[in-house]
Amino acid sequence: MVLKLYGATGATCTKRVRIVLEELATPYELIAVNVAAGEHKAPAYLANQPFGQIPYIDDDGFTLFESRAICRYLALKYGGVAAGLVPAAGDLEAVARFEQAASVEMSNFDSSASKLAFENLFKPMFGQTTDTEAVKALIPVLEGKIAGYETMLGKTKYLAGDVVTIADLFHLPYGSLLAQQKIDFLESEKYPNVARWWKEVSSRPSWKKVTSA
Repeated sequence: MVLKLYGATGATCTKRVRIVLEELATPYELIAVNVAAGEHKAPAYLANQPFGQIPYIDDDGFTLFESRAICRYLALKYGGVAAGLVPAAGDLEAVARFEQAASVEMSNFDSSASKLAFENLFKPMFGQTTDTEAVKALIPVLEGKIAGYETMLGKTKYLAGDVVTIADLFHLPYGSLLAQQKIDFLESEKYPNVARWWKEVSSRPSWKKVTSA
């Protein structure tokens, strides 16, 4: 049975899962969920994703939601350890570095980048008004976090070491939306280590395939 991914092509969290599936060359079927029509709030959908969010997967009867949890599961099951996308369980220090990087993405990057995307891109998409004061407050917060990334990436090639992991890939959906908002922290000469890292991560074939479909 081919793994089924229930989500929306343009949704950031669906893209996060698709990147890892493409990295692993794992066959899957993307089953479109019509969010505009409220399909994610229907009883049948809520039976598998009780919070009414996208995406979730069905892997031969095993269902799982939350994009980062899905990515960890996929990497562990479908060869991500051998590929270096997640560390081997027995390498305690590598696991700790990976979890540190994953926590940094969720707590320090996503917390600002996702809110900026919501205000600048998603609100206008749905006919809502951007809170410009919120945007003004969020931009320096994000830059402060990028300064921390500059320090981390001055010590290792990627966030968890010298091999790319899913913690790096987690940044792609919201990171790619910053340029659309004319926020250039990921490509700025002011943060050369970040710019080098972002260029390498965002040029991966997996991301190009996800964004071209």
